[in-house]
Amino acid sequence: MSDRLAVLPQYLLPKQALTTLAGKFASARLGGLTTSVIRRFVARYNVNMAEAANPDVASYASFNDFFTRALQPGARPLAMADMICPVDGAISQFGPIDKDQVFQAKGHTYSTTALVGGDAAAAARFDNGHFATLYLSPRDYHRIHMPCAGELTRMVHVPGDLFSVNPTTARGVPGLFARNERVVCFFESAQGPFVLVLVGATIVGSMATVWHGQINPPRTGTLRQWDYAKGQIQLQQGEEMGRFLLGSTVVMLFPKGPLQFNPQWAPARGIQLGEAMAQRVPV
Repeated sequence: MSDRLAVLPQYLLPKQALTTLAGKFASARLGGLTTSVIRRFVARYNVNMAEAANPDVASYASFNDFFTRALQPGARPLAMADMICPVDGAISQFGPIDKDQVFQAKGHTYSTTALVGGDAAAAARFDNGHFATLYLSPRDYHRIHMPCAGELTRMVHVPGDLFSVNPTTARGVPGLFARNERVVCFFESAQGPFVLVLVGATIVGSMATVWHGQINPPRTGTLRQWDYAKGQIQLQQGEEMGRFLLGSTVVMLFPKGPLQFNPQWAPARGIQLGEAMAQRVPV
């Protein structure tokens, strides 16, 4: 079966309604039912609870509490690198941006302007730069951390579709990451500007950042933007910046320059928070 045919049912599903329903269930405190669902989830996806700060599944009041669980201190040591991997998951794609086109999968690209919500001037800063797209599966740790120290300048919530973001869908839905709902965070750093995008998906009940809290819902259907004063939000490398309530994808944009990705990286390779992602190579 072709990838396009495989994703056809997603065009027909009531994705918004399913996501709303899943979000309500995930936040509900249902006692034994919640614990039973968590136990089944852990078994189904082989979740490693030994590395969780709280490994007792019966102690989580809601599925969201379990899903956004913290890790034990030291579970993810930070590599000595200019850019570290910000999440646990798997590599979808990474590499150079072709002028303003980001590679999604064979036969599919999308523009940086579309990704960031239509701001062509902001997107132009990343022409011929670099990108990385990282997929978080259901079994993964779902907090997102900073690849390097940075200062937040702007955040944009872009309304959009709620397609799945698994590899099959990435191959079958054109412009997937620039058409799904997303939260776009603009940072300035010693390495230059960068963008970190949290991409929503089917049954992703909400996305949140440490400085704002829950961003969606509400889903107003209109683009929302927040600007931050110089020095207002500063985060260190490895510090938590946000989280998904149910799994999704992170896309990062970096400007043109001599950025060298970890030579061990390859599409579909598993990754962990804190491992070396990239270095700025002196010219």
